[in-house]
Amino acid sequence: MTRLGWYRFAVVGGAVALLEVLSLTGAIDKITMQAPHLIVRDLWRMLVSGRMNGAIMKTMGNTVLALVLALGVGIIAGALLHRLRALRDTLDPLFATYYAVPVFAFYPFFIVIFGLGDTPQILIAFMLGVVAVIVNTLNGLDRVPNVLLKTARILQMSPVDTALRMTLPSAGPYLLTGVKLAVAYSFIGVIGSEFIMSRGGIGYEISFAYANFDNATMYPLILLILLASIAINGVLSRWEQRLLSRRGMR
Repeated sequence: MTRLGWYRFAVVGGAVALLEVLSLTGAIDKITMQAPHLIVRDLWRMLVSGRMNGAIMKTMGNTVLALVLALGVGIIAGALLHRLRALRDTLDPLFATYYAVPVFAFYPFFIVIFGLGDTPQILIAFMLGVVAVIVNTLNGLDRVPNVLLKTARILQMSPVDTALRMTLPSAGPYLLTGVKLAVAYSFIGVIGSEFIMSRGGIGYEISFAYANFDNATMYPLILLILLASIAINGVLSRWEQRLLSRRGMR
């Protein structure tokens, strides 16, 4: 582990230790929050018992589907916009202000059209993630070395071959940044939608547990979301560092 990694570990460990002390000394009321070690214990019991497997699989499945859609549409749209300069110039201001739009406001509209199933949640998560992928794809393609583009022209490569073999691989680190953002936005979109109106999923279970003062369910599920997000982004960050180190950028 690098020195920076140890610093991060120390900050997180210190925060957890502080919560532990505050909880055990009664500074944080047990009704409000149990001690971190009890949250870990309850999460372990929940996973072993399997009582939340249905909710976990529902949320994770919808999140993965929204993420795949955001990546597929975002990368293709970014590659096309990079070649269509006039259209890109038209949409750039919209991309810059996109996240000022309350995307969750569309959720009731999607419910009217698609019902209370999983589709509205997936669409909200897709809408949150796709623009981050498009913007980072464009940023990466803008920084592709001219020598690669000249090589593609000399070899008379088609636009599709140029994208798949030259420009997109060269833009890899920026694409990974878009992937990391899309992962976070996909979780936010799906779980946030489950909070608003849903018949299942982790967000629904957290909301239900909160309404019933069931801390033994609410906090372990929150911890599960944090651990899943950290693990996924950790893997992507490690991959990003390897790409940058191979190119002499780190």
